[in-house]
Amino acid sequence: MSELITTDLVDLDLSAATKDAAARTLAERMAAAGRVTDLEGFLADVAAREAQMPTGLDGGIGIPHCRSAHVTEPTLAFGRSAAGIDFGAADGPADLIFLIAAPTGGDADHLSILSSLARQLMDEAFTGALRSETAPARAAALIRGEEPEPESDAPRPADGPEPEPAAPAPEPAAPAPEPAAPEPVRPAAEPAAPAAATPAPFRIVAVTSCPTGIAHTYMAAESLEKAARAAGVELTVETQGSAGFQRLDPQLVAAADGVILAHDVEVRDRERFAGKPVVDVGVKAGINRPAALIAEVREKAARGESAAAPAPSTAPMDRGAETTDGYATRLRTWLMTGVSHMVPFVAAGGLLIALAFAIGGYTVNKAPSVADHFLWTESASWAALLFQIGSTAFGFLVPVLAGFIAYGMADRPGLVPGFVGGAIALTVNAGFLGGLIAGLLAGAVVRAIQRIDVPPVLRGIMPVVVIPLVSSAVVGFLMFLVVGKPIAALQKALTGWLSGLSGANAVILGVLLGLMMCFDLGGPLNKVAYAFAVGGLANPNPGSLKVMAAVMAAGMVPPLAMALATTVRGRLFTRAERENGKAAWVLGASFITEGAIPFAAADPLRVIPSAMVGGAVTGGLSMAFGCTLRAPHGGIFVVPLIGQPLRYLLAIAAGTAVSAALVVLLKRFRTPAAAPGTDGPVPADAAHPQVSTHREVTTH
Repeated sequence: MSELITTDLVDLDLSAATKDAAARTLAERMAAAGRVTDLEGFLADVAAREAQMPTGLDGGIGIPHCRSAHVTEPTLAFGRSAAGIDFGAADGPADLIFLIAAPTGGDADHLSILSSLARQLMDEAFTGALRSETAPARAAALIRGEEPEPESDAPRPADGPEPEPAAPAPEPAAPAPEPAAPEPVRPAAEPAAPAAATPAPFRIVAVTSCPTGIAHTYMAAESLEKAARAAGVELTVETQGSAGFQRLDPQLVAAADGVILAHDVEVRDRERFAGKPVVDVGVKAGINRPAALIAEVREKAARGESAAAPAPSTAPMDRGAETTDGYATRLRTWLMTGVSHMVPFVAAGGLLIALAFAIGGYTVNKAPSVADHFLWTESASWAALLFQIGSTAFGFLVPVLAGFIAYGMADRPGLVPGFVGGAIALTVNAGFLGGLIAGLLAGAVVRAIQRIDVPPVLRGIMPVVVIPLVSSAVVGFLMFLVVGKPIAALQKALTGWLSGLSGANAVILGVLLGLMMCFDLGGPLNKVAYAFAVGGLANPNPGSLKVMAAVMAAGMVPPLAMALATTVRGRLFTRAERENGKAAWVLGASFITEGAIPFAAADPLRVIPSAMVGGAVTGGLSMAFGCTLRAPHGGIFVVPLIGQPLRYLLAIAAGTAVSAALVVLLKRFRTPAAAPGTDGPVPADAAHPQVSTHREVTTH
C-alpha cells in the first residue's frame, strides 16, 4: 500500500495566485506520481466540489478535495504559499493548502488516515510545525504522522524534489475499516469529590457530515470535541464520513441534554433526535464556531426547548445552501428538484408513445384498451400496448413534478400534498404550469405547518396524520377553487401560441432555446429549456412538437462540436481532451449535453460561447425547417420518429460545424504564456507559439 504523501507531493514554495492554479499545481504532482490518470477530469471534479461549498477554513488552511474516478489511490499533496490564496475562508487567505484526492469507492484504511489528517488540522502545534518546516521530506513525514528525520548537513541538489528516505517509515496505524462506536468526550478531570456532590455534566450528541465525507466531517468533529472539553461538557460525535459510520448508542441519545447537527448532506436516521433541543447548522459552522454552538444548545435546553416539537427537517435541496442564498437561488433549486425527478417518467413514457406511433401510425391513440382487446399476432395491438403503457407513465409527469418540488422545499412531508396538487392540476386542465404552482404551494403550506408549536400529545401524529391531512386539504382548496382555473386559462393560451408558431417567431424561439440549451451544458438554464419542451408534449400540437425537436437538436451540438474539433485540430487540445473527444461523439449523438463539460471546465471562455452559437444555429434551423419530434429523448436513435429527418440532421450538422470552427478559431488566438509543466497540447505545438497551454479551471 503506497504512502498517502511523499516528498514529490510537497511544494513548500507554492507560487500560484488563485485556488484553481494551486489545485492545478498540486494535481500535476499527483499526475507525475501516477496517482491521477486524467488531470483535466480530476481538476473538473475538484472544481465541482469547490462550487458546492468553499473549502477554506479559519486559521489559514485550504483543503480542496474530491472523490474522482481519475484517482488511482487515496493521495494527499501539500503546498505552502507565502502570499496566501483565497479559498473563501472568513478570516482571509490560506497559506497551507492540502489537496486531498480519493478514488471512487476508496478503501477504508486509507480513507481513515485521511480522516485522521483532517482532525490534525485543528491542532495549532501541527499547523505551526508545517509553517516553519524547510525540508519537503520532513514536511511529508510530519503529515504522515512520523517523527521527521534530522536535517542532513550534506548539500542538497539545487533543483528537483527532496530525495526519498532509503527506507520509508511504516504508515501510522490506521483506524479499523469499520469505525468504532463513538466514545464520549468527557470534560477535563476535576479533583475527586463525593459522587453525590458532583453534578452530572451537560451531555451533547452531535452528527457531522459533508458531501465527500473526507475532510470537513472529521474537522468539525475534532473542533466540537475540543470545545466540549474546554466548556466542561460531555460530547459524543457520530461522523457520517467516508469510512462509514457507527450509529450513536441509543442510550447516549436518550440521555443527551442537547443535539448538534453540523452537516451539508442529509443526516441519516435523524428522527432519533426527536424531542431534543437541536442546533442545526452547516458543517463549516461546526469547524469555525464550535463553542458558540455548544452555548446555543445549552441555552435552548435551559429555556425548556427540549419539550418543543423537533426542529423541522431541512429540505434536501436546502442542506448545502449558504444562508446568504437568495430566494431566487432556492426557487431555482426547488424547481430543478421536480424536473430532475420528472425526466425519467418523460423519457420512459415519451419513448414508448413515440415507438407506438412508429409501429401503428398516428391513429394508435384511438385504439381500444388492450385489457379488453389484444391480438398477439397483430402489430396494431402491440403498438396500442406500447401507447397505453407510455400514456400511463406520461400521466405521472405533472404529479411527480409537483410532488418533488414540494419535497425539495419541505422534505418527505411535502410529497403527499405535492402529488395531490399535481393530480388536481391535471383534473382542472392546468397542465405543466399547474404542476409547478401546485408543488410550490404544497411546499409552502407544509413549511408553514412545521413552524407551528404544537402540544406534546400531537407530536407523534404530526408527520403521518396532521401534516398530510391539513396540507392536502389546503392545497386542494387552492387548486380547485382559487388558482386552478386561471392557470388552466394560461396553459390553454400557451398551447394556442405554440400551435400558431410559424415564420420568424418560430425561428427566434428556436434560437433562444438553442442558446439556453448550450449555456450551462446540463445546468439549470438547460433544464428550464428542456422542461418547457417536455411540458408541451403533455398536450402535443404541431408547435410543441417543433419545440421538442429544436431543443433536442441544440442539446446535441456541444459534445458533437468538441468531438469534431478534437478530430480536425487535435494539436490544440490536451491528450486528455482528445480522449474525451472520442467519447463525446457517442454522448452527443445520444443527446447527452453534459459530454461537453470537461472541455468547458478547462476553457470556458472559448468553449461555452462557441457551443451557444452552434446551438442557436441548430435551434433556429430546426424550427425553420418545420422539424417535429414526439420523443423527449434519444438523439439520433429516434430519427425515424422525427418529422423532416434529413433536414433535422442537416440542422445538427450545421450547428456542429459552426461551433467546432469557432472553438478552433478562438483556441488559435489564446494567450501564449504557458506555465511550465502544464499538461498542454502535444509537442507539435511547440512550433506554434500562438497556441498557449494555459487553461483556467472553473465551473458553471
